[in-house]
Amino acid sequence: MAKTLKRAAAFTALARALTAGSRGGPSVAQRLGALPRMIKASTRGEYDGGMRLALMAAATAYVVSPIDAVPEAFIWVFGLIDDAVAVTWLAGAVLAETDRFLEWEKTGRPAVVK
Repeated sequence: MAKTLKRAAAFTALARALTAGSRGGPSVAQRLGALPRMIKASTRGEYDGGMRLALMAAATAYVVSPIDAVPEAFIWVFGLIDDAVAVTWLAGAVLAETDRFLEWEKTGRPAVVK
């Protein structure tokens, strides 16, 4: 039951984020456009999204990797469920992190002390 509620909450958050542009929030295009800037700022050490970006990259690699095709070949429906969960988490993570990054850009970047 708890897993079902968590999935429902994840889908609700995803739907809200996708429609945020129509309610005055950043649109999906703005969020996707922020990804390269977020990656660049993280690699420079200006933004603290390094670990979250690494997790998103790992989820992307898992979904597109040929190793992931093995579960789909033997247990088709159940093999696709793990992909659906990974893609749902990835979409939510990207939307949440880009929202956080856009807010960070808007409020002013803190000085980096080296």
